[in-house]
Amino acid sequence: MKTLKNKILIVIALSFVAVACEDKLEPVDPNNTGDAVALANDKNVKTTLIGAYDALSAGAFYGGNTFRNSEILAANSEIVFSGTFNDVADIYRKEMITLNADVAALWTNAYRTINVANNVLSALSVVNEADRDQVEGEALFLRGVSYFELIKFFAQPYSAGNVSTNLGVPLMLVADRNSVAQVPRATVQEIYTQIVADLTSAEAKLDEGPRPGKATKEAAAAFLSRVYLQMADYPNARDAANRVITSGNYSILSSYSNCFNSGTTAEDVFNIPVSTVDGVNNLVTFYAPTASGGRGDIEIQNSHLDLYEADDDRLDFFFPDPGTGETRTGKWTNQFGNVKVIRLAEMYLTRAECNQRLSTSVGATPANDINNVIRNRVGLSPLGVVTLADILLERRLELAHEGERLHDAKRLQESIVEGAVVFPYNSDKLVFPIPQRDINVNPNLIQNSGYN
Repeated sequence: MKTLKNKILIVIALSFVAVACEDKLEPVDPNNTGDAVALANDKNVKTTLIGAYDALSAGAFYGGNTFRNSEILAANSEIVFSGTFNDVADIYRKEMITLNADVAALWTNAYRTINVANNVLSALSVVNEADRDQVEGEALFLRGVSYFELIKFFAQPYSAGNVSTNLGVPLMLVADRNSVAQVPRATVQEIYTQIVADLTSAEAKLDEGPRPGKATKEAAAAFLSRVYLQMADYPNARDAANRVITSGNYSILSSYSNCFNSGTTAEDVFNIPVSTVDGVNNLVTFYAPTASGGRGDIEIQNSHLDLYEADDDRLDFFFPDPGTGETRTGKWTNQFGNVKVIRLAEMYLTRAECNQRLSTSVGATPANDINNVIRNRVGLSPLGVVTLADILLERRLELAHEGERLHDAKRLQESIVEGAVVFPYNSDKLVFPIPQRDINVNPNLIQNSGYN
């Protein structure tokens, strides 16, 4: 009997030890911690901020797909998508459905970035005072650019008018981050107002660059120039671009080809770093031939090549795919090359366009920016008289296959022509559907026209 009792006591004791060990060794999911842990101190808030950059750099977002989608949706018979990914092919054909996974991935990663940025903004009081403005500025920058991508893809363009009634996307700010409320879509104007507020405040708080892959004062100004262009606010677009140019922290490279397939260059105002251990460049995945580690899904057509002058160095940047003979762009052939989000050349083009429209010469004349900066670098002779059409063509060629084509077409009210089919700049087919899973969860979300 005594032996039996001793065995029972040993079993009970071992049970307590086991329970104690389980309590002590039970892992904590760092992605599922409350504010009391994740946002408790300076170090944790800064670590959380890194998570926002991680969401921004996802392949479905600034890791390449966002820029690819702009180009293929506005293909204009100048490029062909011949890949086998059905969801991407549907975007190219303007046949998206509400279950399109690529569309949903953009929405998810953008709101993930916004949510993390809001978490950081909610905990600024614990950030070291010396770093507080920088941390706040980075969070505002990340939130602002995320809303900018959402509004460009999931709503009618600003140029379509009715911005005070056209539906944008749900506006989630700091106060909404832990809310279970089913937030409806804000208007296009409300979203643009928030974007301008976020980026303006960010520019005032951020340190100057360059800082590869990080928000800077100049990066915020560069994005503001893009935002103001979409709004046709040419004075503010011009001045924001001019602030980047005159900062003296960035410079135009002597060779156009050196802008791409590399790490950070002196021309990169904002980029997404890619290395052998971190980051992804999905533009390479879809644009590059198989010999360069890509899929060869995007083919450049003669109708695009015909836009260039015969002695334009940018024309020489295209090459035949050794495997298929199809024409590829040389911009995206290094899988470890950074994703170039904004280059300084764009700021010169923006300044030139706005000065031309306004009959001003802030920073320089349009002729100087176009002839001495843009055309000179690619071996072209100067134009005697620079017109708005000249500037817009230079912009189209300089920034080709970098993700701006759809948004430029919309703001300029240009139609997209695919064979015999014409898609007006405000066509429902050029707007992404609100993901069906979000409609299912939130009945207050109204679906975009054409997807009901």
